[in-house]
Amino acid sequence: MENAEIARAFSQLADLMEIDGANQFKVRTYRNVARTIEGLAVPIASLRDEGELTRIPGIGKSVASKIEELLDTGALKAVQELQDKFPSGLLEMLEIPGFGPKKAGLVYNELHIESLEQLEAAAQSGLLRDLPGMGPKSEQNVLRGIELHREGRERALLGDALPVAEALAAQIAKVPGVERVAVAGSARRGKESIGDLDMLAVGEDPSDVTQFLRKLPHISEVFLAGDTKVSCHLADGTQIDIRVVPPKSFGAAHQYFTGSMEHNVALRQRAIRRGLKLNEYGVFEEGTDKQIAGATEEDVYAALDLPWIPPELREDQGEIEAAEAGELPQLVGMDDIRGDLHMHTTWSDAEAGIEEMVEGCRARGYEYMAITEHSQSLTVAGGLSPEQLQEQIAIVRGVNERYDDIEILIGAEVDIKPDGSLDYPDELLEQLDVVIAAVHQGFSSDADRITSRMIAAMQTGRVHIVSHPTGRLIGKRAPYGLHIEKVIEAAAATDTALEVNAYPERLDLKDIHCRLAKQAGVKLAICTDAHSVGMLHYMRFGVLTARRGWIEPGDVVNTMPLARLRRWLRGTR
Repeated sequence: MENAEIARAFSQLADLMEIDGANQFKVRTYRNVARTIEGLAVPIASLRDEGELTRIPGIGKSVASKIEELLDTGALKAVQELQDKFPSGLLEMLEIPGFGPKKAGLVYNELHIESLEQLEAAAQSGLLRDLPGMGPKSEQNVLRGIELHREGRERALLGDALPVAEALAAQIAKVPGVERVAVAGSARRGKESIGDLDMLAVGEDPSDVTQFLRKLPHISEVFLAGDTKVSCHLADGTQIDIRVVPPKSFGAAHQYFTGSMEHNVALRQRAIRRGLKLNEYGVFEEGTDKQIAGATEEDVYAALDLPWIPPELREDQGEIEAAEAGELPQLVGMDDIRGDLHMHTTWSDAEAGIEEMVEGCRARGYEYMAITEHSQSLTVAGGLSPEQLQEQIAIVRGVNERYDDIEILIGAEVDIKPDGSLDYPDELLEQLDVVIAAVHQGFSSDADRITSRMIAAMQTGRVHIVSHPTGRLIGKRAPYGLHIEKVIEAAAATDTALEVNAYPERLDLKDIHCRLAKQAGVKLAICTDAHSVGMLHYMRFGVLTARRGWIEPGDVVNTMPLARLRRWLRGTR
């Protein structure tokens, strides 16, 4: 079994255990195990063969025995027993937005609901509203969730959702009585896709926000207007939850509603050990109403003897331990990016000309940039013939002479052929400043073949950067079959950078793989793959993804000053 399959088995076990009312510590343990296994750089089967399972953080003898059971039989007895205990329709309920294992267990145990159809009928007939923690609004949310589930509505991409949230926040900030507005939730943590959008506002009267939202043309409905919370739907169905809090609780609420749940649970446990109580209202002395922190996130973390932890790291993946030890990474930021090394023009399949892209990069204050058209084999994207590329080299060199505030490098996004060779001859590649290699065809090949193909390209000594290494399109196309740990190992051996492609549908490498690359000493290149001037702003999504992977400025080639970058480019040949 692959690591991903084993991780899914542990996630499923955690869901079933939560439905069954199991101890939350055990449930959380299995969820953490699933994330750990998914992020391993080597096949877990090889670790088992070497007797190294229990050396993986968070994996003890009990979990190791379950991993061995999966590897030996392809299934977990514990999962099978729980599946036999519950009807199959119960698992489908978990796919309803906002309807997790606790609610599934509640409706099953209290109302004997065993399928999506029965749940829908119960909500329509008013049977859910008397259950603990539910009510008429909950019934409506369940019905909306079922509808969304049946329509197969996908989560919104970070690149779509975050700008919407920020624009709405700017509008709400103008409402009289609102002192401050901030984005929270998974969008603030920079997750690649977003379910609901969470926002906070500092004010006294939520009705001011409610009335304002009802006037906005892109808000389809305001379906909840409570004492502290306003919920609405955008025209595309995206749900936005806005909580209005007093100034003294803003920091605590911002921390709490940013999440993740796992990070918050770990912080609450830390608070308890210190005789404190932590919630969305603040940090309090246990057993009293005396608030000792809450106005700012910094104060909340300080009350728990921790420095402020960047939102992108809040996944309970070692960030609290790193903070306690004074070893939090100094994460890469937008101000560290000195240039963009992957973009296209009208010479291939893009919308802007060379000088338009240059002006776009100048407007962003970049020190350098690289024009990198597709190579000849990618005819569908207007790949350049060797003669066309030779002509473009001369033109770009000429354009570069006209600017003294930005260096325009010439490169190419060169296809990796099925045998691992590159799509241009060596004598042409030698004339380029930047060579990016990419797999654009043959996605259906098996993992061994694609991995060997990519490694062979890196071993030519001509490649500086491997673009969008796993080939995924979020929600549209799964990654290639690829042994990413072997690709990372080869990148380290050849001093080849791996790209964090900032295009919102790619974000490839993803955050977990960024962290694996960093641990292996592999450099990254955060690039936009821009096909228009407007797409240059995608850089922020690549930076957010890198930050989630614990990446620092020194791990990224396009944070280097130009002179150092040129030395690195020459050194990789």
